[in-house]
Order: sequence, then structure tokens, then C-alpha cells
Amino acid sequence: MPDADAKGEASDEAPQVGKDGMDRRRFLKMAGIGAGAVAILAIGSKFLADRIVPASADPRLRGSTSNSWVMMIDLSKCDGCGACTRACDAAHYVPSGQSWIQVYTVQDATGGTYHLPRPCFHCRNAPCVKVCPVGATYVDPDGTVLVDQTRCIGCRYCMAACPYNARFFNWTTPSYPPAALAHTYSPEEPWPTTKGVVMKCVFCAHHAREGTLPECVTGCPMGAIYFGNENEDAVTNGMGETLPFRKTLQTQGGFRWKEELGTDPRVYYLPARR
Repeated sequence: MPDADAKGEASDEAPQVGKDGMDRRRFLKMAGIGAGAVAILAIGSKFLADRIVPASADPRLRGSTSNSWVMMIDLSKCDGCGACTRACDAAHYVPSGQSWIQVYTVQDATGGTYHLPRPCFHCRNAPCVKVCPVGATYVDPDGTVLVDQTRCIGCRYCMAACPYNARFFNWTTPSYPPAALAHTYSPEEPWPTTKGVVMKCVFCAHHAREGTLPECVTGCPMGAIYFGNENEDAVTNGMGETLPFRKTLQTQGGFRWKEELGTDPRVYYLPARR
């Protein structure tokens, strides 16, 4: 991973690139705090225990284990236009003040800059899932990490545990257009929602199951974002270009953000310069 400093469009959410030592300490500290709080809550609250449903009976699990969704972002193609962000915001009625995929301008060790889109990384070893005391954050069989806002109690432990600042909190009830208000809520298509719950990128799970690409992928005019099924070893961008997933990562220097934390993200990057 390149040694660099990042400056995001939304400064309070910018990843602290180049300060990985500090980030790791912060991550471990926050994860420890969250885990301790969860233990107290789990022991002391019958209310919380009653809300946890066994995985085998969980109707929210709609994905298939035959799919294992991954995203690959070619940083050499990203021009920082933000079209991916706008496409996502519009399609998902993302509440004001949030952007589920953000584009940061990064300065590398040579003094040059490049652009880095950052959605939720849908980690295979997701800290957010482990600290949620009510099972609101869960993993679908296809690997997508989702939030059930009907269970979310707004404790924000998941936000503290996420080392990528990829989650957002509804401090107020979002303002929705009539079309969004008429929509039937689900964790995969989480609108409309109310205040006091956590929101984030859903990997367009509803599109993936229908065989279509996520909004950020089709919205990227540079073809920089690829999405696909890891089990089929192929990823496709919005221009219809399909690449062999593993070979491309291997030959083009693929990496994952803060991979040293052990969260095993499902979002991969190709270097801006190679």
C-alpha cells in the first residue's frame, strides 16, 4: 500500500492514510471498547437477547453462497469526478450529509496525487458485525455486510469499530421524496428510514442478485470500478470490460486498504501508478 497523506471531500470522514500506526492503535482501542460494552449489554439485557434471531431462521439472509461479491477499483483510471458518489446518492436516496462512496484526493510519497473512491469494504472479518449488540449488522451468505435499521438501536458501536469510517448516523429523520416514501424498506434497499439509525453502502445487493452492476460501477464514466463474483473469478466495469479477477490483482499489484488490520476487505485496488 502506498505511503501517502489523504485529504477527503468530507474532512471528518477522511481516512488517515500514512498514519497507519496510529490508526491501528485507534482501531484496536475502539474495537476493545465496543467489545466490552457489548459484553455488558449482552449479559444484562433480556431485551437485547430477545431481538437476536438464530441465523438458520433469519429471513433477512437472501443471498446465495454460490456468490461471493467483490469490487476492484483501478486507481489509474479514476479522475476524481465524483460521478460514482452522485449515482449512489441518487439511486439510494442517501440522506443529506452522507455519501456511501466517497472520493478522496491522496498525496503519495513522491508528491504526486491520485484519487481514491472508498465505499464500505464489506469485510469478511468485519469488526462492525462483531460489536453490534442486537444483530442489526449482519453478513448475507453472498458476503455483503448489511444493516437492519429496524433492529438498530443507535448505539454506534459499529461506527466506532469500523477502521474505514464507512458508516453514517442519522442524527435527524431524513427528508425523502414521495417515490422514496412509497418504497418498501429492506436492509438491501434501506429507504425510507428514520433518525437514530446507522446507514452505509449496501454493495447494491439487490442489483447483484438480479445480475446487474452496482450504481457506482455503472455511474463511473472512466470504467474505473469493477464488480463481480469471486467464485467465477471475473469482474466487470460499467463499460462492459470483464477482467480475470485474481490474475489482474496478481499481475497489476492489487492491494487492499489497511490490509494489515486483518479485516479481510472485499474491495481491492489497483495502484494509480504501475
